[in-house]
Amino acid sequence: MCRHLAWLGRPRSLASLVLEPPSSLLVQSWAPRRQRYGTVNADGWGVGFWADGRLARWRSPRPLWADPSFASVAPVLRSGCVVAAVRSATVGMPLEEGAAAPFTDGRALLSHNGRVSLDALPASRAAESTVDSALLAALVFQRGLDAIGDVVREVAAADPAARLNLIAADGRRLLATTWGDTLCVLVTDEGTALASEPWDDDPAWSDVPDHTLVEVTPDGVRLTPLDHPEPPA
Repeated sequence: MCRHLAWLGRPRSLASLVLEPPSSLLVQSWAPRRQRYGTVNADGWGVGFWADGRLARWRSPRPLWADPSFASVAPVLRSGCVVAAVRSATVGMPLEEGAAAPFTDGRALLSHNGRVSLDALPASRAAESTVDSALLAALVFQRGLDAIGDVVREVAAADPAARLNLIAADGRRLLATTWGDTLCVLVTDEGTALASEPWDDDPAWSDVPDHTLVEVTPDGVRLTPLDHPEPPA
């Protein structure tokens, strides 16, 4: 449904993360290599990052390739904690800036790669859009990032067909889940990247098993299995 990535480490330009790699999010907008659902990601994009201690975000409902303004400034914007995404909208969902990840509550960022029935999510005035991803983000923000694994299990119990790959960040760490789609991790001397699919052919990329909670801190990467939920009675 979407492609997303995150970076935690030494500050890098947004262009080096989003635009310049040979299979960057820009390329994945029209030619993803490992996408299981959908073929292009042209229904919006977004980048959130911390700079000088402040959280900033840039989103658009247009395809990433159609935004030359971002391309002109991305080489000079640098951050050590970034979440970015390109969107493939679920049929029937609105095409609007507020529906593009990453979502925020002003303190954290969250991106969702997947889909979930709206019936499995509570209504929320805090959600930035009526789309499933925005409602899911609002639920995680309400519960707190430390509850992200519990939220995924509970939503999956309510909608067994849900795909719930999430990436969240609070400026100091990354949290992610795999639930029905791909996620890869790359650990380098400069930091750690998480991505729906590798942005290049570096053999250091490794696949994260399905139904896994990922935590990335400056001290390293921790993987914790997520138990399959019991369906509601």
